[in-house]
Amino acid sequence: MIALALAALLSASPVQDAPTQATPTTEDTAVRLEDVEVTGRSLESMIDNFVVSVAASNPNRSLARWRNAVCVGAVNLQPDVAHHLVDRVSTIAGDIGLTPGAPGCTPNVLILATDDASGLSQVLVQQHRRALRMGGTGTDRGRTALHDFQMSDRPVRWWQVSMPVDDQTGALATRLPGNCRAPCGKTTPGDESSHFFAPIIAVSSASRLSTQIVDDLIKTFVVVDVNHLNSITADQLADYIAMITFAQIDPQADTRGYATILNVFEEPDSVSSLTEWDKAYLTGLYNTVRTRKNLNSARTEVASSIRRAHERLRAENPSQD
Repeated sequence: MIALALAALLSASPVQDAPTQATPTTEDTAVRLEDVEVTGRSLESMIDNFVVSVAASNPNRSLARWRNAVCVGAVNLQPDVAHHLVDRVSTIAGDIGLTPGAPGCTPNVLILATDDASGLSQVLVQQHRRALRMGGTGTDRGRTALHDFQMSDRPVRWWQVSMPVDDQTGALATRLPGNCRAPCGKTTPGDESSHFFAPIIAVSSASRLSTQIVDDLIKTFVVVDVNHLNSITADQLADYIAMITFAQIDPQADTRGYATILNVFEEPDSVSSLTEWDKAYLTGLYNTVRTRKNLNSARTEVASSIRRAHERLRAENPSQD
């Protein structure tokens, strides 16, 4: 079963033809942030520090997110547990404006449960390195992060692949090894470069402040070490997986002092699901204007979204100030 699921994800096309862009809501959903404990720091600085700490874009790229459809698969688990994880993660996908895949879809998010997480991760890298590091500019977090994926002792580890694409069409905006105009290895007489394929992007409007090239997540591998789940519930595990799947999260981020599902393995009794802090983060990410050239603009917009949500909450409930 693991082999079949891996084959489906590893052979999935990096970019679908002109996928439909997920339509964000016009304004951020009001969230409750009163479960955040402020200890000697302003809420504004806490928000900024949280976003800076956890956001982990690929080198020299802006934050990536899923464009539209996500299909979640889970293997090596009891059927009822696997169904629960898939259903809950898919529901969260719908909550942030994505389209969950129908039953039988080809997974682009694969949850792999194992009692030898390091062993499975190393085999995955050794046998399918090209699928994890596709070779295009800005498609992954690099060699050091891949080593950490293999050797980490964390209960859950993950690896994401993203692609620079044309924001208007979803077309690939970088050349990948093996992409050819003609059949690979064959050249057109008089054009020895025909075996190379470099995407051509039709620019609708040139600007020093904006760009048509954005980053889309296309694959996520999640390896769950069943020996280290301890008292974690299926709901907690599913929400943790959703958070690290739908956003690019730094596995080494220090999130102590924040009310977030990312603390669930250190403090399982402190959080039962995605917190309002987490929901605000995801809402902000999926409402950002991604076409700004400033690589930090997405982080700034995520932080601003959380601040606006908190201000609305304060206005609606002045007694909580």
